[in-house]
Amino acid sequence: MDAEKPMDRTESAAADTTPRSAVSRRAVIGWAGAGVALGAAAVGSVAAATRQDDPDPAPAAAPGAEVPFYGDHQAGIATPVQDRLHFAAFDVSEKATRESLVKLLKEWTKAAAAMTGGREVGTGAADGLPEAPPDDTGEALGLPASRLTLTIGFGPSLFEKPGPDGQPVDRFGLKGRRPEALIELPNFKGDKLDPLRSGGDICVQACADDPQVAVHAIRNLARIGMGTVSIRWSQLGFGKTSSTTPDQQTPRNLLGFKDGTHNIAGTDTARLADHVWAAPGDGPDWMTGGSYLVARRIRMHIETWDRTSLKEQEDVFGRTKGEGAPYGKAREHDDPDLKAMPADSHVALAHPDANGGLMILRRGFSFTDGTDGLGRLDAGLFFLAYQRDTRKAFVPLQQRLAASDKLNEYIQHVGSAHFACPAGVRKPGEWWGQALFG
Repeated sequence: MDAEKPMDRTESAAADTTPRSAVSRRAVIGWAGAGVALGAAAVGSVAAATRQDDPDPAPAAAPGAEVPFYGDHQAGIATPVQDRLHFAAFDVSEKATRESLVKLLKEWTKAAAAMTGGREVGTGAADGLPEAPPDDTGEALGLPASRLTLTIGFGPSLFEKPGPDGQPVDRFGLKGRRPEALIELPNFKGDKLDPLRSGGDICVQACADDPQVAVHAIRNLARIGMGTVSIRWSQLGFGKTSSTTPDQQTPRNLLGFKDGTHNIAGTDTARLADHVWAAPGDGPDWMTGGSYLVARRIRMHIETWDRTSLKEQEDVFGRTKGEGAPYGKAREHDDPDLKAMPADSHVALAHPDANGGLMILRRGFSFTDGTDGLGRLDAGLFFLAYQRDTRKAFVPLQQRLAASDKLNEYIQHVGSAHFACPAGVRKPGEWWGQALFG
């Protein structure tokens, strides 16, 4: 069954003689009233993109609401940031063909439109043939859409990948369509990257206000893609570390500081056009309206940080810990005086005034992934940054931070990836990557 056709989720129940009633996740919102509540606001980012003098922003959608899947831009970029993340990087099978990859992208698009609309995939989890596996894994039955967004990106290795002899191979006839801006990121000072947590042919970012809804989305895309793609690595995240709705309270990172006070607002169309969306002439036509995503897994040495004095912590950021005010100012949103803070503080190095007006849009999340085997928490920031051209945004900013940011004593970049995220799917019948493969 076409997943774009509204398909109600059904409640699982013990067998009885009464007909099973179809229940959509949208209907559940009306029955439950409030849907799924937002988690606690927490956390801010490490590399700083900023905004100033934003227009009055629109408030974030109510918890449980649906975010439109179709549009000129992909949802999940300028969309009000949700509280939970499941990010996955996929590798395409060596046996896959261009035709099988296109087929998968079409199926993924149908499934994404269904899940973001609060519907089951295909015939659903309980209404298919008893002799066949269900089309939907079923763990989101009865849950609202929870503002789920799914955002896809294509990595450099999809366009050209080393073959068995080390020579580059154009597996899918896409080499000539690779944007110049989709570079292999340079090695930055201090990086200790794990190849098993880096790279990938394709990424999908699932954001939602319910972790089960986000995990369900990635799980179903992985199930649909079995045999054509496999998950290379994935990351769960909680507590947004930045916000595209500046009327809300600025989140804090796991170091306890507000950061990214002036992230680009999702309603600031001028700055989005200048700094986030690829424009005509920037590169190949298929990227017009899209954006370039940098994903970095940043380990925080929180045990060391927790034994550091408050004065040292504030000097590292150039902000007060309680209010979040820049040094020499009284309120968080006061314009910072960069000369009033240590020259190697994070704000002094990352602020646009110190970088020729450079800005990026962030959607980072905190993570805690058990321990490192040495009695320390494996915790930190999963940093996500969108920009119009990574060569002119993240790269120069990170080079500056890597060289002299005092925060580097307490963090380390351990995973890295770069993806080209195309424009949005504008209407039913179109599919992810259609302009790239067309």
